[in-house]
Amino acid sequence: MTEIITVPKNGLIFLANPTRFLALAARILPWLAGITAVCFILGLYLSFSTEGDYQQGETVRIMYIHVPSAWLAMMCYTIMSASAIGTLVWRHPLADVSARAATPLGAAFTLLALVTGSLWGKPMWGTWWVWDARLTSVFILFLMYLGLIALNRAMDDPSKAARLTAVLILVGFVNIPIIKFSVDWWNTLHQSASVLRLDGTAIDPEFLRPLLVMAIAFTLLFFTLHIMAMRNEIWRRRITTQRRMAARMASWEE
Repeated sequence: MTEIITVPKNGLIFLANPTRFLALAARILPWLAGITAVCFILGLYLSFSTEGDYQQGETVRIMYIHVPSAWLAMMCYTIMSASAIGTLVWRHPLADVSARAATPLGAAFTLLALVTGSLWGKPMWGTWWVWDARLTSVFILFLMYLGLIALNRAMDDPSKAARLTAVLILVGFVNIPIIKFSVDWWNTLHQSASVLRLDGTAIDPEFLRPLLVMAIAFTLLFFTLHIMAMRNEIWRRRITTQRRMAARMASWEE
């Protein structure tokens, strides 16, 4: 993996150096992990200190995991799309690393959103699953994540895999606004937006506070795991490069 690549168009020369990124990650990861743990402790405390909803009862607490997971599923793919642009337009050496590291995390958050949504939907809707617009589009997002993971593992040429994966990520981004606005465009069982609304939130502050804290905790968890995964991916590529160079030198000596 090339250590220093100048990126004159956007000026991100410092961040284009994987060695400097590793040093930065080593400094911020302990702090980031600590803040994440504190937010989760506070969020869980607030989540269990509130009373149950008068209609949903105790099952409303699933919201504190389901909603942040769904938000992260879409945010992760958005970050991957930005990384894909960095790969295709600026050829930033860490852009593909970012997209590749984020893909399994996005799949995990999407799966968590689907599972918790089913657990929440059974007592509310009377069924574990319905093929409505919101659930179907999120399920498609999960399949897209799995497809990108399989593609990354199937291709041996890193540069070719990076370009092809970046193109597919950008093509698949059309699903993100579909997920977001599906409850507005079609008649679905899934409730419409309750937090981010032009006319203000529709959630009682008693439930909104723990939800926002848990959303912050999940977001910090994602960035913590993302940086760790990027660090591991850089190390993996360096080891692969060293092994190939060693094998090449051995073949020359023979």
